[in-house]
Amino acid sequence: MPSLQPATTAIHYRIDPGECRAHLYRVTLTVAAPAAQQELSLPVWIPGSYLVREFSKNLQSLRARQGGAEVPLAQLDKHRWVAQCRPGEPLELSYAVAAYDNSVRTAWLDATRGFFNATSLCLRVHGQEDAPHGLEVVRPPELAGWSLATGLAPLQVDASGFGSYGARGYDELADCPVEMGPLWTASFSACGVPHRLVVAGAAPSFDGERLVRDMQRICEEAIRFWHGAGQPPFDGYLFMLNAVNDGYGGLEHRNSTALICSRRDLPRLGQSDKDLRASDGYTTLLGLVSHEYFHAWNVKRLRPAEFARYDYARENYTALLWFFEGFTSYYDDLLLRRAGLIDHAGYLKLLTKAINQVLQTPGRLVQSVAQASFDAWIKYYRQDENTPNATVSYYTKGALVALCLDLALRREGRTTLDDAMRALWQRTGGGPMAEADVLAVLQELSGRDWSAEIAQWVHGTADLPLAELLAAHGITLQADPAQTAQRLGLRVAENGGIQVKTVLRGGAAEAAGFMAGDEWLALEAQGQAWRLLKLDELALYAGSATEVTALIARDRRLLRLPLALPAADAAADTVRLDVQDAAAAQRWLGAAASPPA
Repeated sequence: MPSLQPATTAIHYRIDPGECRAHLYRVTLTVAAPAAQQELSLPVWIPGSYLVREFSKNLQSLRARQGGAEVPLAQLDKHRWVAQCRPGEPLELSYAVAAYDNSVRTAWLDATRGFFNATSLCLRVHGQEDAPHGLEVVRPPELAGWSLATGLAPLQVDASGFGSYGARGYDELADCPVEMGPLWTASFSACGVPHRLVVAGAAPSFDGERLVRDMQRICEEAIRFWHGAGQPPFDGYLFMLNAVNDGYGGLEHRNSTALICSRRDLPRLGQSDKDLRASDGYTTLLGLVSHEYFHAWNVKRLRPAEFARYDYARENYTALLWFFEGFTSYYDDLLLRRAGLIDHAGYLKLLTKAINQVLQTPGRLVQSVAQASFDAWIKYYRQDENTPNATVSYYTKGALVALCLDLALRREGRTTLDDAMRALWQRTGGGPMAEADVLAVLQELSGRDWSAEIAQWVHGTADLPLAELLAAHGITLQADPAQTAQRLGLRVAENGGIQVKTVLRGGAAEAAGFMAGDEWLALEAQGQAWRLLKLDELALYAGSATEVTALIARDRRLLRLPLALPAADAAADTVRLDVQDAAAAQRWLGAAASPPA
């Protein structure tokens, strides 16, 4: 296959994965018409994952040439360089990128699979970000069985997908990851729009046809949600799924998404519908698909005004992740219910889990969900032993804010959150928005001001009125006995012993003096000492005692901590949901009316 000539596009990248056993991508960047002092940089973060990841740490052996002669390169800081070159004459840069991160955010390369985001491999040419960009990925002979998939527009590619692709600018290039390897591939249509699924790493038992059928239902439900009988804002969509031994995650893009799941969560040939629907892992995978697909509208097009144009050199702050991630988290499971992939009981099980996660996070009383959104860079993506005490998830609490808003709107009877989401799309033209747009749409549709609710639910730290609003729709919220760890105010890992990971604020463990990193070895109760291997053994050995002595190891020292045991009564931080009025619940959880085309 002939190589795309550098002159075809202003900026051209040639990617060679031939050194896969060394986990190195070789990159050649040609700038057709550089500036005299041409600045180049590699992003420090990738949109959708709010953490400075320092991708330049993986870049090595950077050189620049013009007309066969070396060009001086000066490094300005951790991720920026400037080339001293002759303006207007093609500039060629060569370098290598180490690819060891098997996630959706960076780059990976070995002899079985390759994956990369342009933010990890492609230097940004300053001043030419809006010029046409070309990406050529070559296939060395040793990778003859590989194929390639990406959301980029093909220019000249072979039957396996290797070749040249085009992007209208650097932003589009950065928003289209590349998956390659011996891929399982399938295509399907959702509301007349072509979709493609590629899977890497699946076991031979993988039932791809079943997954495709269920994904099709999710996609059609989402398209109808936003557009009724209309068309989505993309001509095609690509799902890239990497099945691994243990992993979970996804990253959204405008016409594609990169996903990771445990291969045990994939549907298996011969597996019955009953067994599959009972699988929490498969439901979790479908929820991930639903979440990332919903993002094609909510955050990739509807997006914070602060993200109208990404700054790849530093943190980009917004206080609206509660809306973009939280509201997406509300709809990801709800659309599974509407698509008939889970029943009412299955949906309420997922909702119960979300409610308990928030109630069992003391940080919800410390930080608002708007503050948590703004602090994502330093808190959500940098979790430590104190995270549950200091912050709250804008995913989970944001989903509960969406739930409360939807239930409150439905109770008043004039509109729903579905209507509000579509109205926001129309109001902004599917583009940047602010919190004021949310309030304006709510007032327009409902006939009243919702600023008090938004102030309390989004910018405050008081608990949400879940019980009241659920009851109005036939669902009761009841306190339920908590598990041993939650009653004590602990989060632990159990692997041949009990390792303390987190001590929750205000709990019995904190009062006793536990701290993260402790190993809980044994307990003394009623004149006897017992070795503990699992936390659930506490009740067995404590008996009727209301206070025990915990023997813990900390920095190789043995300590005795007096621990008052809380009663096993129902607690306010652990709840269950019960259907009391099936008809009222059906009106909320049943299939939604299609919006006008």
